[in-house]
Amino acid sequence: MHHVFARHSRKQPPVAVGGHGCYLVDASGKQYLDASGGAAVSCLGHGDVEIIEAIKAQLDRLEFAHTGFFTTEPAEALADLLVEHAPGALDRVYLVSGGSEATESAIKLARQYWVERGEPQRGRLIARRQSYHGNTIGALSAGGNEWRRAQFAPLLLDVSHIEPCYEYRLRRDGESPEDYGRRAADALEAELERVGPETVMAFMAEPVVGATAGAVPPAPGYFRRIREICDRHGILLILDEVMCGMGRTGSLFACDQEGVAPDIVCIAKGLGAGYQPIGAMLCTAEIHDMIRDGSGFFQHGHTYLGHPVAAAAGRAVVEAILSRGLLPRVRRMGEALAERLTAELGQHPNVGDIRGRGLFMGVELVEDRDSKAPFDPALGVAGRLKAAAFEAGLICYPMSGTIDGRSGDHVLLAPPFIIEEAQLDELTAKLSGALRTTLGAG
Repeated sequence: MHHVFARHSRKQPPVAVGGHGCYLVDASGKQYLDASGGAAVSCLGHGDVEIIEAIKAQLDRLEFAHTGFFTTEPAEALADLLVEHAPGALDRVYLVSGGSEATESAIKLARQYWVERGEPQRGRLIARRQSYHGNTIGALSAGGNEWRRAQFAPLLLDVSHIEPCYEYRLRRDGESPEDYGRRAADALEAELERVGPETVMAFMAEPVVGATAGAVPPAPGYFRRIREICDRHGILLILDEVMCGMGRTGSLFACDQEGVAPDIVCIAKGLGAGYQPIGAMLCTAEIHDMIRDGSGFFQHGHTYLGHPVAAAAGRAVVEAILSRGLLPRVRRMGEALAERLTAELGQHPNVGDIRGRGLFMGVELVEDRDSKAPFDPALGVAGRLKAAAFEAGLICYPMSGTIDGRSGDHVLLAPPFIIEEAQLDELTAKLSGALRTTLGAG
């Protein structure tokens, strides 16, 4: 008898019983290379003794204290550590239990900020199509993936969605990457003119788009132009780094590589590395102080905010990323992974694009390379690829709907930062084999 409400009610997954380094092990003893870190979560791999000991030590001291009554030492220490390394004027940390809570908190904070400032007409959020910001109602409203939104449409908020920055498909022939980046960013300017900038509270985007588009990096200058537009119209810039942050792209905060700083940033996944559920929203002192000097109370909260055990784990994870030299390692191993993928798959007739940053890579699959035509969604390419890879002992993250929520397929790769060269070879070989199983010899 099975009483767990599974993600897929017609499938019974194997039982995971252990993990070590870059591998997970099921109850039959089969070993799987975790090439996606689950969903870009397990950045330190499995069984990290230092992180486990930090969690145990915190449990020996204090397991829980509600933030309506107390703060705790691990929450304060993690907040200090994050602010120390955060970009720009980010100064306050709101600790939550995951990515959807972080983005939901950011949306509500942006709204309350404008109410406290005496501009309650600012209630519109602008985001991008083919983005993903989480599965709570507010976060799902902000996300621009139509497949995920469709059945819940009557429940969702009215959010504007502009064209994504998607160079592989949207840059014109003869257009430079820089010119395309400016043109893509100017879609925000056009939407502000359409709805009236005085009605807009914030623009939200992923610096490197994750699950729904497959590690799509921005074109050169895109986010600098976005920052200029936000500043000119006085709207807040919210960056969602839930998947691409905490070292995944080779810097602790992905936006550092764009030379911009947001007003609010959301992090999760790699913040806890899978050892505890934790996320965070960081905001500037100016935003925080507007609340402090106004009502004095952020009208939002969850029971497990700032959970001391989760905070202790998060602090240990961030310290490990910084002290073990993992950021330069991510950049180095990311280049090695890109080289292997290009060598093995770059000429495959069904591989249209290989992209990403650091250990955050995407491979977009197409029926025809020249026209970039996607596969018929009825073929279920992403699902078949996932099954073939899993059978071969490789955990990766294929998704369909890459282009518009319905058409297009890609596979996302986000292995642990500790991955070795030999494991990159294993990853590439098993992914190539799964593609042959799914699509033919190529």
